[in-house]
Amino acid sequence: MLSDEDRAAVLALPFSTRVKSAGQHLVRVGETPTSCTLLLSGFAQRYRVLADGGRQIVGFHVEGDFVDLHFSMLHRASQCVQLLTPAKVADIPKDAVVDLMHTRPAVAEAIWIDSLADASIVQEWVVSIGRRSARSRLAHLFCELALRQERAGLGRRCKISFPLTQEQLGDALGLTTVHINRTVKMLEAEGLIQRHKRSVIIPQWDRLAEVGGFSSAYLHMPSLDTVRS
Repeated sequence: MLSDEDRAAVLALPFSTRVKSAGQHLVRVGETPTSCTLLLSGFAQRYRVLADGGRQIVGFHVEGDFVDLHFSMLHRASQCVQLLTPAKVADIPKDAVVDLMHTRPAVAEAIWIDSLADASIVQEWVVSIGRRSARSRLAHLFCELALRQERAGLGRRCKISFPLTQEQLGDALGLTTVHINRTVKMLEAEGLIQRHKRSVIIPQWDRLAEVGGFSSAYLHMPSLDTVRS
């Protein structure tokens, strides 16, 4: 928990803002970031492209996320970060963040915890791709994004913004577009989700969480009610 003084120091960090269009990259593989980029609005994906041209999406970012904090600390980006919607971002000079971490241990600890939580999400995705069925993978992802958006103050878990194509879902979950299409229709037929333009409605949260074998523990958000299958 940050003190009022720590919060004031964070808010006093220098920054500049940019408005970006959907499809633009915030980070590319191999770049050396000079700033830490905070997503003020919008939705982004983190991905890698393989030698054969195949893409694996390894994470999504919602409003309030730092999209490249670990890249900044490691001095080289190992993944690309691309916007899926129009967005506004804030760029904070990396050196200013590092200096603040040196002078404010509580801020350094908060950044460390944020990085560990991000790693925890990646580990859960590995479990999904390795062991969960297509139906469970998709249900689990819906639950994750619903809670992350709710925590960010972007709505309730029963209705979430979902600007993802079936191709992007497939690249995130290790499934073909055909398989994604069939699985989405299955969840709809079961009454577990409803699609409305670029939103997904979750009429029965507990049932969807049960299908996904979802527990919020890996998100490390203490205020959330933990849901277990």
